[in-house]
Amino acid sequence: MKQDYYEILGVTKNASASEIKKAYRKKAVQYHPDKNPGDAKAEENFKKAAEAYEVLSDPDKKARYDQFGHAAFEGGGGFGGGGMNMDDIFSQFGDIFGSAFGGGGFGGFGGGGGQRRVKGSNLRIRVKLTLEEVANGVEKKVKVRRKVQADGVTYKTCGTCGGRGQVTKITNTILGRMQTAAACNACGGSGQIIDKRPSDADGQGLKVAEETVSINIPAGVEDGMQLKVPSKGNEAPGNGVPGDLLVAIETVDHKTLKREGDNLHYDLYVSISEAVLGTSKEIDSVGGKVRIKLESGIQSGKILRLRGKGISSLNGYGSGDLLVHVNVWTPKELNKEQKDFFERMQNNENFEPKPEKSDKSFFEKVKDMFS
Repeated sequence: MKQDYYEILGVTKNASASEIKKAYRKKAVQYHPDKNPGDAKAEENFKKAAEAYEVLSDPDKKARYDQFGHAAFEGGGGFGGGGMNMDDIFSQFGDIFGSAFGGGGFGGFGGGGGQRRVKGSNLRIRVKLTLEEVANGVEKKVKVRRKVQADGVTYKTCGTCGGRGQVTKITNTILGRMQTAAACNACGGSGQIIDKRPSDADGQGLKVAEETVSINIPAGVEDGMQLKVPSKGNEAPGNGVPGDLLVAIETVDHKTLKREGDNLHYDLYVSISEAVLGTSKEIDSVGGKVRIKLESGIQSGKILRLRGKGISSLNGYGSGDLLVHVNVWTPKELNKEQKDFFERMQNNENFEPKPEKSDKSFFEKVKDMFS
């Protein structure tokens, strides 16, 4: 079981953004590879802290984590922080380390202030899902046009920064000589510049290519959620790391089923004769057609609960229910024979409303739907 992100950083759920950032910096400095060379455990804790910070520092990701826990980041390569590597960490959060390592803050692997690896830009797409796909999970294959390094492009060490990706500047102040570091403008911080570039490449040595990407979408996702497929965004020039593919989920309305959390709702209409005599009906569910039995004398407004026939929980805690709302349909037009029958029944005690204690009120039924 994955460790709680708040526990990793040592903060509470009510911690402010500044408190979360401060806690992450403390952990990052404590477990930094330059401070713990060759220590696999420290490196693992360094990665855990970065993963926790990536989620908790983002208001949207933090809200999903607070609601769904780690399950919100499973499937399709994960939603947010899962599976971060050292390049991702230094690329995204290196500035948080300040001047604690190597004067520049982007560290590197053991040997303070090493070359920064630039990350390519992210790509965003939208994927439409049916209710059945949401309920059961699905693998989607999509075509993505992304920038990749062109065949035949070569790079050489940047002469401006000597391959470090950073340049330092010394300024005289009233407090003395101050040294600052910034990304090299000549190479964009990658430490490399193009040596040879083929005709089909742009100024960074990249070209646009179409690729089919497989996305594993877990059961229980909701409209508006965003998945991340690592390293399937645009590539970066030189020895940089690729960006990510961000997948926005859009759900298509079902013809007869309505979703509410993990539960589904179905409106079933029956005739007066069916309600009086009882019947069986075939209805839709996300697993296919389901036949249900209606007892004789069933009342309009009755809610039948089919347990486990709803949406699988994103947390992995089972499935919701399918709630069938029974509506007795009153005919608007009658022939003479039918009209005569109901007129004769007006004073018949069997047709007089006689609600029992077991016949719940509307408000009680609504309460039951959410219990």
